[in-house]
Amino acid sequence: MSRLVPKLRFKEFSGEWEEKRLGDIGDIITGNTPKTNEPDNYGNEILFVSPADISESRYIYNTNKKLSNKGFLKTRQIKSKSILVVCIGSTIGKVAQSKFKSATNQQINSIIPFDEYNCDFIYSTLEKDAKKIKAIAGNHAVPIINKTEFSSIKILVPATPQEQQKIADTLSSLDNLIEANSKKVEALKKHKKGLMQQLFPTDNEKMPKLRFKEFSGEWEEKELGDLTSLITKGTTPKYFVDNGIRYIKIESINGININEDKCLFIDRNTHQNELKRSILQENDILFAIAGSLGKVTFVKKSNLPANTNQALSIIRLKEKNNLFFILYILQSERIKKYIEKSLSIGAQPNLNLKQMSEFNFYLPHPQEQQKIADTLSSLDNLIEATQKKVEALKEHKKGLMQQMFVSEEVCD
Repeated sequence: MSRLVPKLRFKEFSGEWEEKRLGDIGDIITGNTPKTNEPDNYGNEILFVSPADISESRYIYNTNKKLSNKGFLKTRQIKSKSILVVCIGSTIGKVAQSKFKSATNQQINSIIPFDEYNCDFIYSTLEKDAKKIKAIAGNHAVPIINKTEFSSIKILVPATPQEQQKIADTLSSLDNLIEANSKKVEALKKHKKGLMQQLFPTDNEKMPKLRFKEFSGEWEEKELGDLTSLITKGTTPKYFVDNGIRYIKIESINGININEDKCLFIDRNTHQNELKRSILQENDILFAIAGSLGKVTFVKKSNLPANTNQALSIIRLKEKNNLFFILYILQSERIKKYIEKSLSIGAQPNLNLKQMSEFNFYLPHPQEQQKIADTLSSLDNLIEATQKKVEALKEHKKGLMQQMFVSEEVCD
């Protein structure tokens, strides 16, 4: 057996790490739910964490439900900085850390580490081992790890609290950077949404509330079909291949970009014959008319050759129209309200091509279109750059964790 030491280590530390059961490093608390038929158990005082509240963020700052102080007294209370692990359901293995004193429901086991163990180090260890923890539950209809099984999970820890602290500080500083940049992304998206509400006319208006001073006059009402040379949709092929012509699905859309890693492939014969109608061209707009309604992207030259399926409408603009202005119209509150009003309710809500063609909105002079598109594009570029920074930080952290922790399978 190889020595239980990490590949990357602070020079002041030596010696092997020790294997410990979770039940030996802290108190294990399985949450509980105060009676829901007693309304005074619930209020706005104490966070009440369920699996739905655990996302990509490390810390729990807010929850969908909150407890009153009275309700909190009826729970198994957890301290700030406790580690929360989902142990029942589809998100089993997800890990978070409490920012404040709080309580959880019965789907979550919490660890309150003893004094000789560092809370932040234990969090990072369990974050690293999340997939392995999930595997312990097996493939059941409702995955579950009970308290006894959870308490028996073994992890490796440095023998000294000082080394735990040093590792925890390094990873916590990265988590803080990731969190700060993630908040910046959300703030920019919120700013963009608010700006779009001001830059485009509302339902009963022909001019926007916010306007560049060099422009005046009412905007002109148009239907999408007036601005296009084609509105059609794709088809599902009989089969896919391992490599060939790119086949774009709703899942391929990431923001207004196409994630090529999430595309499938069809052969050239299928592309040119069976799916001839939906051969894509540069600057075609793809708008989701089934499933994730309203997702929108456009086709770049680098994406070609490509094709698509029937869940995406293909919108080909006449040359004189501003691609990015129309893209932003198709992300606006107006299209969202139009979708709600026009939905065909069935097994899967959808829009048809006629409805897409009849979508009406107001259109300014081409120079004003360009100014609005440039303003929103600059925001999108900033959002994208910040998102890439978040992803780079996450990758850097992932690489560090692989080096700073002992490579050892989680034991039952």
